[in-house]
Amino acid sequence: MASIRRTLSPYHDRQYQNGGGPYSPKLFSSPRHPSQLPEIAARVRGFLGYPPRKGQLGRRRAFIYRCLLFFFLGFLLGLAPFDHHVNDGDDEDIRGRRDNFSFEIKPPLVNAHQITTQNDVVSANEKSEALVDAVSLGLRFDLVPRKQLIVVTPTYGRPLQAYFLNRLGHVLRLVPPPLLWIVVETNPASMETAEILRKTGVMYRHLVCARNSTNVKDRGVHQRNTALEHIERHRLDGVVYFADDDNIYSLELFQSLREISRFGTWPVAMLAHSKNKAILEGPVCNGSQVIGWHTNEKSKRLRRFHVDMAGFAFNSTILWDPKRWRRPTSVPIRQLDIVKEGFQETTFIEQVVEDESQMEGIPPGCSRIMNWHLHLEARHFVYPRGWLLQKNLDVVLPIK
Repeated sequence: MASIRRTLSPYHDRQYQNGGGPYSPKLFSSPRHPSQLPEIAARVRGFLGYPPRKGQLGRRRAFIYRCLLFFFLGFLLGLAPFDHHVNDGDDEDIRGRRDNFSFEIKPPLVNAHQITTQNDVVSANEKSEALVDAVSLGLRFDLVPRKQLIVVTPTYGRPLQAYFLNRLGHVLRLVPPPLLWIVVETNPASMETAEILRKTGVMYRHLVCARNSTNVKDRGVHQRNTALEHIERHRLDGVVYFADDDNIYSLELFQSLREISRFGTWPVAMLAHSKNKAILEGPVCNGSQVIGWHTNEKSKRLRRFHVDMAGFAFNSTILWDPKRWRRPTSVPIRQLDIVKEGFQETTFIEQVVEDESQMEGIPPGCSRIMNWHLHLEARHFVYPRGWLLQKNLDVVLPIK
């Protein structure tokens, strides 16, 4: 019977036989050196959330470890600087595009020069391409915020009150914001006035004058003073303008008001009480400098400033910031009810400015009429409560 004998290695000085390496007991299993790969694989499976086998980590602990691992990786990525290198030429190009970016829509640029080839022939396609390249749309961020307009309107219950307030409200609605309409009414405030103000779509404040007066002159003075106290108390910043509800105004006037820095004035066209002639009252200007006044013969020697109540506007900070304008006194600026009718304007202006050098004529040259003062009030109408007639008309015509 044949037998097979294993040939022994001729190298007796090696500690391992048959090609075995010095690290094989640690990587491969043997009775003397068990392998660690199953344990490492079990830990990896636990981190990845695979179902645990018998004797391994639980699913909940593996899920927590995996969440902590990804949270730590995300935290490191968030701290990593994602920077890119920009050449000098690219930096100037980006800076130029940023400077040219604005909200202003520029008109299309038309290529005025003739595009010619060597034979001085331009095809239709080349013309259209040149025209498309010439159109540019620029957006700018250097927008200057508009000044707020604070329009003060005294009003009271009368037959044409609804008509006057609606007409003025529609005009103010066309004025670009910001605009605040302060409407002052005698006590008590009427629900009809509040309803009209709500429907105008203009930002408003409805105030009530506590001091009642039967005199029309004194009533308007107290109502304007109520608005001035409100502006001073709340430190409203803007240009204050007294706009009576029975006057007529143009949109150009409200656009010009935003150009006033301290005190602005302009001429006003008025209809005389006799209704047979027109009167022009206001400044005479050389550019924006006031050098004289338009007025009538009766009052030219009595009043210091010949301005109508609707012919001037001023910066609201004069009321509550006297140090800015170097006012000699901090006495509140108010209209006076102890002066004669027609002198409320000049006595009020004397508290705001010292002389014509502190005034601004608008528009330049004071050559345009921007508002009209017409005495069209009907004083003999019966005022219906709620602006509604409770009874039918006397005559009813049937429809034929």
